[in-house]
Amino acid sequence: MTQQDFTKGSIRKQMINFAGPIILTNILQVSYQLIDSLWIGNLIGDKALGAVTISSTVIVTVLAFIIGINNATLTILSQLKGKEDHQGLVHYVNAFVVILSLLALLLGVFGVIFSKNILDFLNTPHEMLNGANIYLQINFFGILLLMGYNFIGTALRSLGDSKTPLRFVFIAVVLNTILDPIFIAGFDWGIAGAAWATVISQGTAFLLAFIYTLRKKMIPFTIPRRPKWEEVWLIFKLGIPAGLQMMVIHAGVMAILSVVNSFGAAVVAGYGASQRIDSLIILPATALGTAVNAMVGQNIAVHRWDRVRQIAIYGAIYNFFIMVTVATVVFIFAKFLTRLFLNETEAIQFGTDYLKIIAYFYPFIGLNFILNGIVRGSGAMYQVLVLNIISFWLLRYPLSYICSSLMGQNGIAVGVGISFVISSFFAYAYFQWGGWKKKRLFKDGG
Repeated sequence: MTQQDFTKGSIRKQMINFAGPIILTNILQVSYQLIDSLWIGNLIGDKALGAVTISSTVIVTVLAFIIGINNATLTILSQLKGKEDHQGLVHYVNAFVVILSLLALLLGVFGVIFSKNILDFLNTPHEMLNGANIYLQINFFGILLLMGYNFIGTALRSLGDSKTPLRFVFIAVVLNTILDPIFIAGFDWGIAGAAWATVISQGTAFLLAFIYTLRKKMIPFTIPRRPKWEEVWLIFKLGIPAGLQMMVIHAGVMAILSVVNSFGAAVVAGYGASQRIDSLIILPATALGTAVNAMVGQNIAVHRWDRVRQIAIYGAIYNFFIMVTVATVVFIFAKFLTRLFLNETEAIQFGTDYLKIIAYFYPFIGLNFILNGIVRGSGAMYQVLVLNIISFWLLRYPLSYICSSLMGQNGIAVGVGISFVISSFFAYAYFQWGGWKKKRLFKDGG
């Protein structure tokens, strides 16, 4: 049985067993993007890679809201799993399927029709506009498959299964790696081939996952029917602030990029490389955050507050040792890692300095993921939204601006690092003294 009951047993072992596959899944997702970029850059060229980068940013930003609603799956279904409320699981799985399908279809139609307008609004360079538009339209066309692919993975994790999603992400990565060169160069489809490779690989993984979970009865799927009002209300009550969290994060990243841009092309290039490495560094922390969200959700449902506190303690301990280890490796090999992406001396130097300065701040951002994951497990989504606003807009962006004004380009890393520390104190203060423990998703409270 791949699904785990987190309301009993060894929390220490459960967290390792549950978070491990999530880390591997996240690594595969990042490698998916890197492989895609390598094929596009080498087979089509820099302009095509730039066009895909712009389109991918649009897709992620536009999808932020709907992905946030999907993230509410983790909290709602994990609590129902903890209560052993099978009927509730059936109803809410149906409600998520109906709501996410309708939103994906509406967004898909909107995206296909208005993709060029969106790209014009973003001042996409003329020479990249056509390629970016083609890539964007094809991805919007396949958006329902993409959302289904993400929903099944999230639903399985909420029920205590992190191993099955790993298998299907692996299938998607392998398929995309094979189809990219065939479609791009073999069929001479260019940038359209890259887009179709993405849609087909993720769509195939979704269909296989759906058939497999249906046959094994791992997720209680039923013939779609109109959900009850209270189900729709709860999903949007959690999903809207979760979606806003995603939008706040993306907007905050863009704001910090505006500070970076003021220092010129070399710093922008160095920062871009450091962010690719950054996306790998934080994988263990994000995986632990997802793990504690599901684990806490099950235990809150049955009022096992003793286990909730233990989950917090073990999550913080694992985060500290893993992130300190990763930080040490990054600090030692910062220059080597930066050189994997860059050739110019000035850009390499900034990327190296950035990573060395910020390396030992990463345990603090990891602690944010852990504490916010625990609070999110209770359903306190608006509170986590406020914490994210504080983290990005009251701390990270202003501090990166102020420190870079006082210290020059290396002040960017100093400001961001300090924001990690201060925001972790805010997260801890709310975890310790906030009202998230009083949050109740269901009328019976339990």
